[in-house]
This record gives sequence, structure tokens and C-alpha cells, in this order.
Amino acid sequence: MTQAATDVLGLARAQVLERGEGLTQEQILEVLQLSDDRLEELLALAHDVRMKWCGPEVEVEGIISLKTGGCPEDCHFCSQSGLFASPVRSAWLDIPSLVEAAKQTAKSGATEFCIVAAVRGPDERLLAQVAAGIEAIRNEVDIQIACSLGMLTQDQVDRLAEMGVHRYNHNLETARSYFTNVVTTHTWEERRGTLEMVRAAGMEVCCGGILGMGESLEQRAEFAANLAELDPHEVPLNFLNPRPGTPFGDLEVLPASEALKAVAAFRLALPRTMLRFAGGREITLGDLGAKQGILGGINAVIVGNYLTTLGRPAESDLELLNDLQMPIKALNATL
Repeated sequence: MTQAATDVLGLARAQVLERGEGLTQEQILEVLQLSDDRLEELLALAHDVRMKWCGPEVEVEGIISLKTGGCPEDCHFCSQSGLFASPVRSAWLDIPSLVEAAKQTAKSGATEFCIVAAVRGPDERLLAQVAAGIEAIRNEVDIQIACSLGMLTQDQVDRLAEMGVHRYNHNLETARSYFTNVVTTHTWEERRGTLEMVRAAGMEVCCGGILGMGESLEQRAEFAANLAELDPHEVPLNFLNPRPGTPFGDLEVLPASEALKAVAAFRLALPRTMLRFAGGREITLGDLGAKQGILGGINAVIVGNYLTTLGRPAESDLELLNDLQMPIKALNATL
């Protein structure tokens, strides 16, 4: 065991746990390089940080795809790109189905319902559908509404804010230095610009990405530091679930120990941020890993299915939270 490995968690205990100051990029890399025999110690520290700076509550969210497939962008992980020979086909969801999905999400105890569309950015038809959907949901369901509609113009940001969108999701996906290996049809800076406009308009910023897309540990540390600089309200952590027909379809699934180290490292980089378990955790971590992650820094989950892949049943996650004595964040506390 190297001296650095001995010291980094002690350093993190003083810096992050006691003072609430996130790790630097170099320190994050040291954490990611820890040997597996220190994983339990690392997860315990990340859990202590989460409990001290965020508290025990877990925010539960459901997501639904308003427009699926047919996207013109070439995000190499995504089966919704119209450029790849993947089995996902373009489809639109009608308003009654959207309302029903919001009702089912609310029944699970979720406080947040996210409307997602596979687009570069919204056109007039999509924005009109979103506005109608939000109004219909508000008439029948007491739940916060988030959106993820790609890159926005200032006018579109203003319109979503006027609709009462509570939180906007737009992932940076990976480290700035690795982005061109993942997407070539738009830039990391374009995504960042949308997030800055969203924040300025008063909406909460939700921004994370996908781990296990071939990036190095150095780039994983860089990504955590990129996010810490952005300081989003929420960071969804996805793990690559290789999709047939996509450029990343043949990549190996991230080893569970690497994924858990990343969860803890991102918590130590972002001590006060909502860190959400998102796609790919089922195949990467399984049931035991889900428990370890929630006891290793995670304080929010997406329940049910994702956009094109199946998730854990909502009941399984809710039972797990109950077993771990993690209270679900109540809606009235977020208003």
C-alpha cells in the first residue's frame, strides 16, 4: 500500500467530511486508483459525507420519453440516434399516456417527473407538446416537473421557465477532453452553454453523464472536476449499458468495484450535490451494488424503467430504501 493510498482518505476526511470542501481533480484520481481492499473504507467515508452535508433523505424520480428515437445526433452510447442501426424506432407519446405515467410515478412516492425527448433541441411542435403535457399533468398530479429536451436557445429556456419547469437535465456525458470520442455532431461547450442559461433562468441544473465509455481514470477524475466547477443541483450517474447497433455496443460493462469507487469519488468531489443512481446500475452493480451505492454516497434514484432499457422495479428500490431506513424526500419539502 503506497503512502498516497494511505493518506488520501485521511485527507478527504478532514477536507470533505469536516470542512465540506470537495476533492481536487488530482485527489479524485487518487481515490479512483485506490486498491479494492480499501473500497469498504472509501464507501463508508462517502456515506458519512452524504449524511453530514445532504442528510438521510433520498429523492425519487421517474422519467418518461415523450419522443423516442430518430435523433440526428451521433452520441455513441445511444440507441435513439437515427444514425445507427439500433432497434429503437421513432415514436411520440400522447398526452393521456404522459399524464398516466406521471400518476404512476407519483404513486411510487416520487417527487420529480422528468419529460425526456430524443432531439438535438426542441422545435415548435415539441415545445407545444411539452406545454400541453405539463398543463395536463398539473391538473391531475401533485409532482414537480423536470425536462430533458437537448440544447436550448435563450427563448426556449425562458419559455420552459414560464411553464414552471422545476429542473432541467442536460448531461455533459463525459470529461471535456474525452467528449469528441463520444459525440462529434455537437460540442461539449454547446452543452455547457445550455446549462448556464438554465441556471440564469432560475431552474435547477441537473447534469451528469455515463461512466465506462472507454475513458481513462484520469478522464473520469477530470469529469468529476468538470461537474464540481459547474456546481449542478443534481448529478445523475449512469453506467454504460452497451446497446446493440451503437458504436459502443461491444464495450465491456464497467467492473462493479470501479463503478462503486466512482460513486464514492464523485460524492467526495461534490459533497452537497444530489447524486442520483441512473441507467446501467442494474447490469453493472446488481442488487448488492445498489445497496452499497446508497450506503456509499448516493442520495437519489430513478425508479422504474429508463428510456430504452429496463430498470429495477420501483417496489424493489422502495423496499431497499425502507430496509436501509432512508426516508423518501417529501414533495412539500421541495416546494
